[in-house]
Amino acid sequence: MAEEPVNVNGFRELARQTLPKMYYDFFTGGAEDQYTLKENEEAFHRITIQPRILVDTSSIDLSTMVLGYSISMPVMIAPTSRHKLANPSGEIATARAASTCNTIMVLSISSTCTLEEVAACCNAVRFFQLCVYKRRDITAKLVQRAENNGYKAIVLTGDSPRHGRREADIKNKIIIPELKNVEGLLSTKIVADKGSNLDALANQTRDPSFSWEDIGWLKSITKLPILIKGLLTHEDALKALEVGAAGIIVSNHGGRQLDYCPPTISVLEEWFMLLVEKFRFSWTEECGKEQIFSRQWLLEHKLS
Repeated sequence: MAEEPVNVNGFRELARQTLPKMYYDFFTGGAEDQYTLKENEEAFHRITIQPRILVDTSSIDLSTMVLGYSISMPVMIAPTSRHKLANPSGEIATARAASTCNTIMVLSISSTCTLEEVAACCNAVRFFQLCVYKRRDITAKLVQRAENNGYKAIVLTGDSPRHGRREADIKNKIIIPELKNVEGLLSTKIVADKGSNLDALANQTRDPSFSWEDIGWLKSITKLPILIKGLLTHEDALKALEVGAAGIIVSNHGGRQLDYCPPTISVLEEWFMLLVEKFRFSWTEECGKEQIFSRQWLLEHKLS
């Protein structure tokens, strides 16, 4: 019997031994040379801790607030797709884990369970991740379904006008199951002449023209707060505030989108040094390798 995993690396090895190679490569692979994927981990290895000793640690509270919701620790579940490729319960199992841990799950638009199924399975606080389709009516219906089923925020992925070139998926000619959230709305039966049908599907259905000017349209169709995910520069952070985003998520898409981007943790020093001249702000909520900033902190604590 295999040893019980004691950390994330242990679970990764267990997945490597258990999953078909095509699916393991899908979950663990990055874009092109995978430089950014590797740097996401290496950047953390270069950060050292300067501990202070002889302090009272008899009562430790890791809880924090995100958009007014209390969670047990500054760790959330970022949107990742197609969980049923790894577990037959799919995103339902993930949502139940989030509920048990009292944290927030961001459900991927590309989930293998419908957003309604996930909403009905437990009482976890849920956000819904959105990529905008060329057919805006389908996008609007998805947002309305999320709002009607108790999701608390829309997480707009802004760094994927086209699908990242994930070479392992191309080599494996990966075939993905149909997307449950758009069944009956959008045909996902796309056959690629070569390479990944995942790549072909994304590039044929997503709207590459969606830009800052369209955030107003998205705000007009929902009462939910909108977080913008995929920012790596302070210029885009300020732009997100200008268009009325409720928050921003610092992310390079796990190294799966545009290779040779900086690791997310490394951009924080640049952001702090440049933005501190205009704002006093806090930062928290590490989401794996992502960090989330609240618009409320940036605007309410603006320096004169």
